[in-house]
Amino acid sequence: MAREISSVGVIGLGTMGAGIAEVLARSGVSVVAVEIDDDGVSRGRGHLEHSTERAVSGGKLDADGRDALLGRIRYTTSPAELSDVDLVIEAIPENLEAKSDVFAQLDKITGPDTIFVSNTSSLSITEIGVHTARPGKVVGMHFFNPAPILKLVEIVRTVVTEPDVITDVVAFAERLGKTPVVIGDRAGFIANALLFGYLNHAVRMYEQRYATREDLDAAMRFGCGYPMGPLALLDLIGLDTAYEILDTMYHQSRNRLHAPAPLLKQMITAGLLGRKTGQGFYTYDEPDSPTVTDAVTKSTVDNASAREVRKVGVVGTGTMATGIVEVFAKRGYEVILRARSAEKAAASVARVKKSLDKAVVKGKLSEEDAAAALGRISPAVEFEELADVDLVVEAVAEDLAVKQAVFAALDDVVKPGAVLATTTSSLPVIECAAATSRPSDVVGVHFFNPAPVMKLVEVVSTIATAPDVIATVDAVCAAVGKHPVHCGDRAGFIVNALLFPYLNDAVKMLEAHYAEADDIDTAMKVGCGLPMGPFELLDVVGLDVSLAIQRTLFNEFREEGFAPAPLLEHLVTAGRLGRKTGKGFKDYSAR
Repeated sequence: MAREISSVGVIGLGTMGAGIAEVLARSGVSVVAVEIDDDGVSRGRGHLEHSTERAVSGGKLDADGRDALLGRIRYTTSPAELSDVDLVIEAIPENLEAKSDVFAQLDKITGPDTIFVSNTSSLSITEIGVHTARPGKVVGMHFFNPAPILKLVEIVRTVVTEPDVITDVVAFAERLGKTPVVIGDRAGFIANALLFGYLNHAVRMYEQRYATREDLDAAMRFGCGYPMGPLALLDLIGLDTAYEILDTMYHQSRNRLHAPAPLLKQMITAGLLGRKTGQGFYTYDEPDSPTVTDAVTKSTVDNASAREVRKVGVVGTGTMATGIVEVFAKRGYEVILRARSAEKAAASVARVKKSLDKAVVKGKLSEEDAAAALGRISPAVEFEELADVDLVVEAVAEDLAVKQAVFAALDDVVKPGAVLATTTSSLPVIECAAATSRPSDVVGVHFFNPAPVMKLVEVVSTIATAPDVIATVDAVCAAVGKHPVHCGDRAGFIVNALLFPYLNDAVKMLEAHYAEADDIDTAMKVGCGLPMGPFELLDVVGLDVSLAIQRTLFNEFREEGFAPAPLLEHLVTAGRLGRKTGKGFKDYSAR
């Protein structure tokens, strides 16, 4: 039976410590809140009063409940007042020596059964615990910010943590209304180990001027459904905090992908720490404000004139091709759908009609508009029927030889000045352009699936793409209700280059038996607000597709950390490809 934890000490009343104290008091726990001096107590009290006042104004707490909550918290500058608590949570800044000193002091103050908890997000619980005479009663309890709102708590055990201590802490976390996941003592734990490699990669992209801050953030919001883009999230976390977490991870893993991007250090030295200082990757109207005030980064094609586009050709008959046809037809463009046979063309038009009919049933489209859209689509078999289109979008299989053959054929028949676009998600756009005599007219236009729903389009320029071609694609994206982001012609573009190394890292974490797939998925969904966990997403995408993309990234960048996880290779070899085969990381056959 789990021990009763009725009184808890919280050491450190910064944003996180104050948030933890609020969570505890809200659940009926008596809290002894300790700060280093009276100013620290005053700041901590201010955090709590401000947060609970917001909860009252938001209707999440009534005035009596707020008074009761605040009445359960006793403030002090004397650690000696923790002598009778059942559990102590340390929430001071990420410094191993300082945390170790706190735990050594607690050893002399508290009773022998008191559980010691660190809220560290990256430091070793084992290294902290050895500074006490009771390492078996030391555990990590990593809350996520803001603690009163986010449900995830990572419970970190060491090799000497007593099993009943873990049981008691898990039960306590559940009593607080949190979702606990139990893991081993490794830098970054689950969420940060997966999240910060991704964030660091985004900083490197920005540092290399591969994409603007707005495009990097929009790509992950619109392309993956993330609640925030990576650079905006770094500003929220604090660049100094991010640097410390990455540095700790790197010193343990020696993985170059965890080595903090040099730009982070430069920004920290300049005092640009993110929202808390009013300036980081973005500028805010005041410290701690979410309101961005600086201008949008200018694009290199802002001054180019767009070419006129009235008629569009789409080459291909798959899901992506038919989705793109629907997008253009619904927005008033005349569309020629080119297929390899009349039968395939008719089947593709039928699929568009089925999708349009579904939109009508759902009330998203009128019957008249659906009929008009369908009437704008003309099936074709010969490339010559694309002769007078203004824009051609190639959406055939991800096979370079096949795409090059299509572009060579288009080069022979399509009128001069037409834009030739490929929807490839991973192949080099310049290789398609090289198959033509007009490489300046060739561009990547990567729609996301399903094309009628997803807002994002990655616009990929090669070293040969003309500025007015990019301007044309931007104008077309605006006309069809899409959000374009710009990047150069290298493997993965923005979204896949950021997404798939993160997914690959999750597979490596599972492979190392560090955590179960369900716990990793829970950590990323509950702790980071992602719409799907990595293994759910891999099974939806298809493990074979994911492996192919990861191999492409590794072959392009030759980065050791991008090498596909052996477990991913083995599952693909075994035919476990995800939902489409009924089994992947999870079993769908019985569902």
